[in-house]
Amino acid sequence: MAIIIKKVSSSKELKDFIRFNYELYKNNPYSVPDLCDDMVNTFSTKKNPAFEFCEADYFLAYKEGKLVGRVAAIINHRANETWNKKEVRFGWIDFVDDLEVSEKLLDEVGKWGKSRGMDTLVGPLGFTDMDAEGMLVEGFDQLSTMATIYNYPYYPVHMEKLGLVKEADWVEFKLMVPDKLPEKFIRISEIILKKYNLKIKKLKRSEIKEGNYGQKIFDLINEAYAPLYGYSKMTQRQIDQYVKMYLPLIDLRMVSLVEDAEGNLVAVGISMPSLSQALQKAKGKMLPFGWFHLLKALFIKKPKVLDLLLVGVKPEYQSKGVNALLFYDLVPIYREMGFEYGESNPELELNTKVQAQWSAFESVQHKRRRAFKKSL
Repeated sequence: MAIIIKKVSSSKELKDFIRFNYELYKNNPYSVPDLCDDMVNTFSTKKNPAFEFCEADYFLAYKEGKLVGRVAAIINHRANETWNKKEVRFGWIDFVDDLEVSEKLLDEVGKWGKSRGMDTLVGPLGFTDMDAEGMLVEGFDQLSTMATIYNYPYYPVHMEKLGLVKEADWVEFKLMVPDKLPEKFIRISEIILKKYNLKIKKLKRSEIKEGNYGQKIFDLINEAYAPLYGYSKMTQRQIDQYVKMYLPLIDLRMVSLVEDAEGNLVAVGISMPSLSQALQKAKGKMLPFGWFHLLKALFIKKPKVLDLLLVGVKPEYQSKGVNALLFYDLVPIYREMGFEYGESNPELELNTKVQAQWSAFESVQHKRRRAFKKSL
């Protein structure tokens, strides 16, 4: 039977697009579902600020009347202008283990992009770096995180059979929380504080808005992440949304800021309890009881695992050991709160500056994910 590709054109079809992932992975112990309401907002031109500089369409694949795949076709015009490229992104791609299905989905994205002047297909990527990106190629037996993609092992096999090649790899680390910081780490951190006249600041809830720290944090992230692969600077509307949506959920004990003598922010580390198991229990829904599982993980009975969401250092302070100050502050707090290990967010494999910060801790690189590309 022929594969039929259909563009999403109704709220019901968008719901089918979102739910397909949940159905495909409903019995998988490693996959962590997104919240359906969050996904609806992500794909909404009215609610997602990324549509200020992105355009997108979503496609469904059917075989014998059954839904067998999905994909988003995205053009991030800001990223293309920044990096002088003409790329169409494929994102939120899922498919059954049928090469014809994955081929038809990617062909559709390619045709969509080519009709808009693009010359390269790349992905999986989201609208921006704040979305999950990269197809898992190692670590299929590891629990996923809230901020990353999980996929079956046959996905990258399909990519290679269809002629896509490696564009970029990200690696992830499992980092054990030590019983105490090594004396050498403490000594170096204290030398860095004194040498550069820096101070560690613990954020108060009132300061997120009144002290404009929410804005300062994302301004720093914009500056620190600017050189990274495919990054497009967050707009003010995006920053406002992230400050409003995410910072109220963060336990401020798990946030570390480093400032210079004039009070300028030079480094930030944001972490939180892992929501992976809570999201699995919620099954993509806040109601009727999904909210309880998330609330419990955040504030009542925290898991033994934490997620390192964001680590950013002002460019002129990189390679000076300033990132060590974040963990000089946070590791004793993690131990006090009962965490056993942390999960890093994906880090570009070539970003040795970031990976060097884990050298003081017992760690293992347990996942790898990849962006693939193909000329159109």
